[in-house]
Amino acid sequence: MGSDTREQGRDAALEELFEYGERVRLVDWSSFSGAKTSVLLVGAVAVVAFVTGLSDLSGGAVALDGPLAGLVPGAGGLMRLYAVFFAFLLGPLALGLRRRLKIAWYGTLVALSLVALLPLLTADATDLLLLLAALVALPHVVRNRGRFDQAVDLSAFQAAALAAFLGVQLYGTVGAYAMRGAFTGVNSLTDAFYYIVVTGTTVGYGDVTPTTDVTKLFALSVIVLGTISFTVASGSLLIPALESRISSAFGNMSASELSLLEDHVLVLGHGDITAPLLDELDGETDLVVVTEDTDAVSSLRERELNVLTADPTDAESLRDARIDTAEGVVVATADDARDVLAVLAARQENPDVRVVAAATDRKHVEKLEGVGADRVISPTIIGGQLLGRSVLDEDAAVFGTDADTPAPEDADRPG
Repeated sequence: MGSDTREQGRDAALEELFEYGERVRLVDWSSFSGAKTSVLLVGAVAVVAFVTGLSDLSGGAVALDGPLAGLVPGAGGLMRLYAVFFAFLLGPLALGLRRRLKIAWYGTLVALSLVALLPLLTADATDLLLLLAALVALPHVVRNRGRFDQAVDLSAFQAAALAAFLGVQLYGTVGAYAMRGAFTGVNSLTDAFYYIVVTGTTVGYGDVTPTTDVTKLFALSVIVLGTISFTVASGSLLIPALESRISSAFGNMSASELSLLEDHVLVLGHGDITAPLLDELDGETDLVVVTEDTDAVSSLRERELNVLTADPTDAESLRDARIDTAEGVVVATADDARDVLAVLAARQENPDVRVVAAATDRKHVEKLEGVGADRVISPTIIGGQLLGRSVLDEDAAVFGTDADTPAPEDADRPG
């Protein structure tokens, strides 16, 4: 009986020592299934399409021998530009996906579907890699459709400027085609559009010219209106982009950087407590520090950490930091009153996120738990327990300097 008891005890000890209750994954597939991977895949398709297009352009007319060739009879010459066109289209779409734009998601679905048709039109072995890349990217983009939910945020002025520019192009193309008899070299809508682009960009090859006073005045109107509308439209889009880059240089994350955040940890506040926290988590997960301390912002940016210069107790600041997709929130502003406000704001914006707070005064632990913190850590309690442990046993290892030393008991209060 005694032998059986010892055997069972040994088995229990071995099981406790070596058995791990949770399943250990060799590969964390979730890290490859997010929106960032979708953006990279679309970019990869754009590169493959560009290389394929260069190959088509360097050869002669593309032979249409594929199963879908009957859909575009006699378009062998146009097919030489097919892959390159979609390469330059997928590039901007990838940038739109990087900003989580819904319209870019729709455009990407259409572009990937169409670019995958090229091998089915040509039956060329050199186009199979493009088909494979598109077939890999397309379901990945569809799977992450919920991640691309941002609307195009254009001001009324920007929308009007873009509409004016497109209106001028339409006016010029339709007008040139309608008066094609008074132009040399305009016989189709393609010729008319070519003329407007060449005229509007002030290139002017001279192969298309107006022959009457009316068409000359029309051409002048296209030049003046096209130049003005292009200048205003480009300025309305570029100036905000430059402002965003300047803001980023002074410590604020740009809109595109913020839109990419997912499964990150928000650190609300910065001080003596959060400094070792950042050292501990840096490299383990994406971090975003929200603080109003401009001196801290400069030092954190030098460490290439994500920083948002904003009020950590403001709900709008937390929305900008994408708290809706955050994995956890650390509240440590070094002011318990502000910590309470920060916890309330975090709970308001994401009731399901895990919130851990640091209580500067041990008397405020229960208050922070009461407003919604899942766990409250009191550095004062931890420090006192470490001092007591050290003074009674000079050989005792200090928590934080010995990886094998457990944390002091009751140093935190679970919620």
